Amino acid sequence: MVNSDTKLKIGMVQISPVWLDKERNIDKIIKQINKADYHQCELLVFGEGVLPGYPFWLGLTNATVFDAKMQKEIHAHYVRNAIQIEAGDLDEIGSVCKEHKMSIDKGIIERPRDRGGHSRYSSLVYIDAVGEICSVHRKLQPTYDERLTWSPGDGHGLRVHGLKKFTVGGLNCWENWMPLARTALYGLGENLHIAVWPGSDYNTKDITRFIARESRSFVVSVSSLMKREDFPKDTPYLEEILENCPDILANGGSCIAGPDGEWLVEPVIGKEDLIIYDLDYNRVLEERQNFDAVGHYSRPDVTRLEVNRERQSVVNFSNGSIDKKQAL
Repeated sequence: MVNSDTKLKIGMVQISPVWLDKERNIDKIIKQINKADYHQCELLVFGEGVLPGYPFWLGLTNATVFDAKMQKEIHAHYVRNAIQIEAGDLDEIGSVCKEHKMSIDKGIIERPRDRGGHSRYSSLVYIDAVGEICSVHRKLQPTYDERLTWSPGDGHGLRVHGLKKFTVGGLNCWENWMPLARTALYGLGENLHIAVWPGSDYNTKDITRFIARESRSFVVSVSSLMKREDFPKDTPYLEEILENCPDILANGGSCIAGPDGEWLVEPVIGKEDLIIYDLDYNRVLEERQNFDAVGHYSRPDVTRLEVNRERQSVVNFSNGSIDKKQAL
């Protein structure tokens, strides 16, 4: 008889965000959580930066021009709609998770107080089934033009979370290609890896299976959608953004690979959907029989990884008086 603790119903939320509109975006996310509860999901995953949205304007408006008025005004709009956890911006979502006894892993654009409250980070937030924020992982290295708007994170959020028999960890977008970041999570016992993306099967179609085969874990890649018509009418400099905008900016590509590296759910393209799958922990045990990257197939006497999980800040106060939420 299979123990129910070995089965986990996971939901992948592939949606278009209400782009750079924090309040309406939160409402849409809560509707998705309620929908997932109807289907009895136990873990729900959203794409990278879905709240309040990915900075698509960077590649469309010559964002490298220094001191440009347009870039400053779009920047300010992005900051106003970014998430400040310390101010309670995720409290309503946490309450809904608690109500439904559901855990979620979701990408946000964070502007944390411990870095002054104005710079932004692409962060992966894990909220457990009692509504508590358990970890906030700030993307270690923004990719290419993302560096014009996001700051580099730190190792504080390289953590895992127990959920039934599973050990859940995750990374943001291209940091999934960083072998040492992956190894840090493997070393913590991760066997369910969450990879969040802004939205493209170009990103998910290869690495999802590769990480699964390397780690002998389940890998869940979740992406968002974005079309030309999804930009809100009140977006600053909308005409300039749309001038060189393609019809599709993000086509989804959410998918799941099993611990053998084979598809359980192939990349889902071009449609907004709640994609549900039941995971069986026993498959992890079976595939670890012949390979375990940090266990029986490792040589720590030869190669070993050191990880700094200190939350980085420019200012450290010696009296220890810090807002409890500020230390997330």
